[in-house]
Amino acid sequence: MIASSTAATTSWHELATRVLEGHRLTFDEALTILQAPDDDLLDILAAAFRLRRKYFGKTVQLYFLMNAKSGLCPEDCGYCSQSKVSEAEIPKYNILSREKLLDGARVAAQRSSKTYCIVISARGPSEREIKAIETIVPEIKQQFDLQVCACLGLLTPEQAQRLKACGVDKVNHNLNTSENYYGQVCTTHTYQDRLETLKAVRGAGIELCSGGIIGMGEEDADVVRMALELRELRTESIPLNFLNPIDGTPLGGRQDLNPRYCLKALAMFRFVNPTSELRIAGGREIHLGSLQALGMYAANSLFVGDYLTTEGQAPAADYKMIEELGFEITRGEEVAIRSGPAA
Repeated sequence: MIASSTAATTSWHELATRVLEGHRLTFDEALTILQAPDDDLLDILAAAFRLRRKYFGKTVQLYFLMNAKSGLCPEDCGYCSQSKVSEAEIPKYNILSREKLLDGARVAAQRSSKTYCIVISARGPSEREIKAIETIVPEIKQQFDLQVCACLGLLTPEQAQRLKACGVDKVNHNLNTSENYYGQVCTTHTYQDRLETLKAVRGAGIELCSGGIIGMGEEDADVVRMALELRELRTESIPLNFLNPIDGTPLGGRQDLNPRYCLKALAMFRFVNPTSELRIAGGREIHLGSLQALGMYAANSLFVGDYLTTEGQAPAADYKMIEELGFEITRGEEVAIRSGPAA
């Protein structure tokens, strides 16, 4: 473990150097980052930026979310406004028409997004919903040259194969928290159910998009365990959400986070998963506030626009933030950057 002291700056950079040389962060090392004093924050971010710069340069990838089916979900996830136990006032509708899904893709392309995320609220997709995805994905890719990420709930191996066949690039299925804490968040399915879906996705040859939510009452150790599990899964894309405590949900009104902790969490995820795309996801506007730009020294990806049932920051503000950081939006691959020189 790293002892925080006047030598902290050297220690964090020494740890980054070890990671660049192939070291895999231990549980204790990751926990030390999360629990570091606030005085160490800028040094931690500077060290995390060395990892981000090595594998992603100063590029930023944008994602655009389309809530393709809202509400009507039979699951009891405590954070979600669309669950069966939620009393939040949200729109409720079945899967959108082809025209509306294409309109969403058009907006994604106009906003310089690399990836269009199609999300439905469900335990898992119905046959009608799978067929709708199979039909629309080839059109989206042909018309707008976007990558497509599908978030459809629990999947069978056969369903995952069908998504691969129609051109889906990534499947999002978040772990959300650690196995130890999962039962406190949801009781209608298990953490193992989620792992089985990710296994099916991997087996189909689709990239994994999986992350979680912090601020749900979990312990620091749970956040670290989630980061380590995502590393073991070789997750290509990690969205890190900060709980938006929506009124009417079981976790509504919860306020456990501050911006410094959120930034340390982003840095810890970068140290644990140095080559994974790390996305600042839901809740950043609430919990990072005026410090959002600092998060980009660890993360290399953002959602642009609104989330599923909550509003996001105006796209123009995101573009300005990226420009003022001296970073650049990219819709290309990072292979050349990943093979570049170490910091």
